Amino acid sequence: MAEVAGVDGRPVTVQRAGRLEDGGCRHLLVWRAGPGWRMVSSGVLGGGLGERHWVLNAQVRAGYGRLDPDAHLAELAAAQGLVGPGVGLMTAAEVDACTWAEDGGVTAVVTTGIGVPTWAAEADVTSTSVSLKASWAPGTINVLAVVPAAVADAGLVNLLATATEAKVQALLEAGRDCSGTPSDAVCVAVRTPVAGEPVEPFGGPRSHWGARLARAVRAAVFEGAVLDRERRAEWDGPPVHPATVPGCELADVLTGRGVR
Repeated sequence: MAEVAGVDGRPVTVQRAGRLEDGGCRHLLVWRAGPGWRMVSSGVLGGGLGERHWVLNAQVRAGYGRLDPDAHLAELAAAQGLVGPGVGLMTAAEVDACTWAEDGGVTAVVTTGIGVPTWAAEADVTSTSVSLKASWAPGTINVLAVVPAAVADAGLVNLLATATEAKVQALLEAGRDCSGTPSDAVCVAVRTPVAGEPVEPFGGPRSHWGARLARAVRAAVFEGAVLDRERRAEWDGPPVHPATVPGCELADVLTGRGVR
């Protein structure tokens, strides 16, 4: 795939790094967006709506048990030299297997782990005696969508809803009997408005940027869901090695460029 065209011709560059944790090397993905971005996210760190400078998506072990994931993600961000406000996401899925798609300048990057397929509206789960800790266990579909335009608050929230709708569409088209997992997270980034420039008011699936975002998210989640099924037919979990090695680092996951 060609390099993703971002704002002012800059690529959306997602880096990969490793760190030692829980007896093995765990990988994480980082988008160093820099200033000039507003994001809306359901992430446990930096969730909500506001200026954000980076997005981190960290792989953790299956059965992750820390009850302070926001503090954990902040530690990982600091170790990567990330400063200022940002968004932290977490997953037990293999982040090396991330999928991505581009449509009309919108980029979607997805990590897919459908270990606990779930329909959003089900019978009262409190009757199943599932604890909060168990129900939170990450087995997650994390979606990052980057839109190279300034969008109003209402439109940005609508883009988040559109991304979620596109995710569910992709799962159904991939033959998955679910709307996601209990711990899915979404982050949508748009440009910070410049004084005097027009701001896009809409983000629904038939709006200019919403339609592009929907197609990009749908394509990336569909590929991720198919690959997740293939992996689960052949493996017992992400490969873990006891120490970081040069191959753990990748300067640009989307184009496959290594560290120079």
